[in-house]
Parts: sequence; C-alpha cells; structure tokens
Amino acid sequence: MNGLRTHCLSKSYGETEAVRNIDLEVPAGAIYGLVGPNGSGKTTTFELLAGLRHATAGTIEWGVPLNQVAYCPDTPEFEPWLTAMEVLDAASGLLGKPRPRKILVEMLDHVGLADSAAHRVGGFSRGMTSRLGIAAGLIGEPKVLIADEPAAALDPAGRREVIDLLAHLRDSVTVIVSSHDLADVQRICDSVGVLTRGQLVYQGSVDDLLAKASTVLRILVHPPATCLKNLISDAPWVQSVREEQPGELIVDVTDAREAELHMARLIAQSNTGLIEYGRAGASLQDIFFELTETGRYSQRKHKAGDPQ
Repeated sequence: MNGLRTHCLSKSYGETEAVRNIDLEVPAGAIYGLVGPNGSGKTTTFELLAGLRHATAGTIEWGVPLNQVAYCPDTPEFEPWLTAMEVLDAASGLLGKPRPRKILVEMLDHVGLADSAAHRVGGFSRGMTSRLGIAAGLIGEPKVLIADEPAAALDPAGRREVIDLLAHLRDSVTVIVSSHDLADVQRICDSVGVLTRGQLVYQGSVDDLLAKASTVLRILVHPPATCLKNLISDAPWVQSVREEQPGELIVDVTDAREAELHMARLIAQSNTGLIEYGRAGASLQDIFFELTETGRYSQRKHKAGDPQ
C-alpha cells in the first residue's frame, strides 16, 4: 500500500461528531476526490490527514514517509511583499530541501506563473494564489498532495487552470482533493468518497457511482405535457417526473424494465405527439443529492466491487 488508508477515523468536539468512522482507501498515483456539502467534514478530515488536528479515534496508515506528504489549504496565505520566487525559495528552505533557482523557475513554469516570478504576491489574483499554493506544496517533491478546495471561489477560467494542473500530476503524485463542485471531480478523479454529516456514504470509482444511478428518461413531446406528466406520475415504477421546459419531461424510474413495458402505452393514452424518447443519463450532481439529501442509497460505505 503506497497511498493512504484510514480506519474508523473520527473527530469529536464535545458531543459534536465532526467526522465519524471514516475508512478511506486511496491508491498510489490516483486522483481521489472527497466531496460533500459545506459542513460535511471535508476540511476536518484533511486537517486530520495533514496532522493539524488530532483524531479522537481511529488510525491513519500512510504508504509513504510523512515528510513526503504536502498539504495545501483552501486559502493559502503568503506574505504580500514576497515575490513568487521568494515564496518558493522560503518554502523549500523551511522543508529543509533548498532548491536551486533553476528548479524554482521550472516549478513556477509548471503552474503557469513563470511570467510572474518577480511579482509580489500581494497583487496576485485568487487563481494565481491557488496555483502558487500548489507550487509551494510540490516544491518539496512530495509523494502525496492533499489539496483542500483548490478551485474554490475561482472564475471558470481559473477553476479550469487549477483542476487541469492537478490532472497533470496523475501517476507521479497521489492527489487527494476536496471539492463541492462535482463537475471537477467527474473530470479528473479516478475514485471518489462522498461525505455527509461526517460519514462516508460512498467510496469507489466515479464510473461505479454513476452506474448506481437510477434510470433517468427524457421524453420530448409537443406541449402541453400536463396529461402525460400526470399519467407518468401515477405509475408505481416512477420515483419523480419534472418538466424541464415546455414539453420536455425528465423521468426518474425505479424499474427500467417496467418503464420499457408501459411507457409507450402511457404516451399513447395521453394523446400527446411524441418527438423524442431516450435515456437522459445521470450526472454526478444528481447522484450526490440522492446520497446526501434523500438517503435513497443505503447509508453504508459502498466500495467498488461490493455487492449491491
């Protein structure tokens, strides 16, 4: 095991359980996404992993020495009068691994800040500061990088820059990244853990998580679709139906086979002109809300390969 494993990791503040019995498994070289709503325990978990907080119970097993683990907080702060080059020079010195100027320049180039090497960081944008924070974390050549919400509060361009930077670390550095933006996780992560109320309710590959989704159908008819919507809503194999826009119905079904057998009859019964019918698929966002809000999935840890 060269990545990370935790066993029953827990943190309490008095009677409040911030994190409860978390069993993480992060393979070496993977990009692992820890996702959950605000207050779900993501930052507490990362601070436990980074050694900034002491666990109330449980263990953390690293497959690498602790001096090869780097932590990037969600809001990195640097002395504003330092230049980007000086920040990396200071960071490498504090780690006891001073780097020659050539290496510092290469690192700044790696995170897209080569042109700003001599600029004082007090004038950096949020995206530039986030990238500098990642550079400071990487300058010690860690085997594991823990990045807490590295793209939070960035505009779309800045978010893409930071997420793409992390994606390029795959296989060379194990990356554990937290986010509440599931599009980012879906783009770059090999596996994902979903936290809610301090508990890990899913762990496994993104593909397996998507495969667990209920069947979602898209039906496009000539509006109005009120009659068809009412007929579909009454079917016992339908969990929900909503009209996204006039004539476009999104139907979440609990039994795909029953939908195949009876949907055509309902469309014909509604006397509605059918334009298009097919699978809508399910986004990670949809599944996330099912896991964290509706409790549709069992509140136990699902691991890739577990029987369902």
